[in-house]
Amino acid sequence: MLGAIIGDTIGSLYEFSSDKTKDFTLLTPSNRLTDDSLMTIAVGCACVGASIYDKEDFQSTLCRLMREIGNMYPDAGYGYGFYSWLIFENAGPYNSFGNGSAMRVSPVAWAASSLEEAERLALWSAEVTHNHKEGIKGAQATAACIYLARDGKSKEEIKEYVEKKYYPLNFTLDEIRPKYEFDVTCQGTVPQAIMCFLEGQDYEDTVRNAVSLGGDGDTLAAIAGSIAEAYFGIPKELEEKIFDYMDEEIIDYYNTYADELYK
Repeated sequence: MLGAIIGDTIGSLYEFSSDKTKDFTLLTPSNRLTDDSLMTIAVGCACVGASIYDKEDFQSTLCRLMREIGNMYPDAGYGYGFYSWLIFENAGPYNSFGNGSAMRVSPVAWAASSLEEAERLALWSAEVTHNHKEGIKGAQATAACIYLARDGKSKEEIKEYVEKKYYPLNFTLDEIRPKYEFDVTCQGTVPQAIMCFLEGQDYEDTVRNAVSLGGDGDTLAAIAGSIAEAYFGIPKELEEKIFDYMDEEIIDYYNTYADELYK
């Protein structure tokens, strides 16, 4: 959860461009939380503010919170389709396969008590907007990685599960980095973010891997960072520093669910 927020904030300077290097300053005064962090917080609040066993309650609460928080920060970098969904209260899902479903999903893997529950909640969290099969797949694959990491599974076991159920991971970062470009789809972001984690030596190295690809930097780093948090943990310095980038209102929302899901 916090791993996604930190990754997003680090990657916020590289959403559309990167020097394809791992050598950069992690956090500067110019970094900021983007829509990735805000919607992650909305999902987290829904996980504690609604029943995670009642689809209608969970999804209606999630939609309310996403719009509530999203409209507080209208310049956070939303895609056109999602922004339209935010401002029209009665808008329904719009068959998106964008990576927004994966960037925001991490709290469900902390709320879940089983892998199956994590994947079910990922489905519910995705389909309120991203109801295309690839949008759902991206969210479920990300949530599965986080849950398996929390459950003490090895990288080899996590990779095996992803390849069996979701995506082939038959590439290395060095192989794809030279030609990898900005891609906002789940299928063009989630496998790459998972590989950033699999090749990462720790949380920071994982996020540096994500930014170095040169694609949708904030979202790659949010997804990769959310998995790395569950596997490696987060350096204390980064965990403390990220709150300098949050205002009091968003900290209040964050605390609403973090105290419950991290206990």
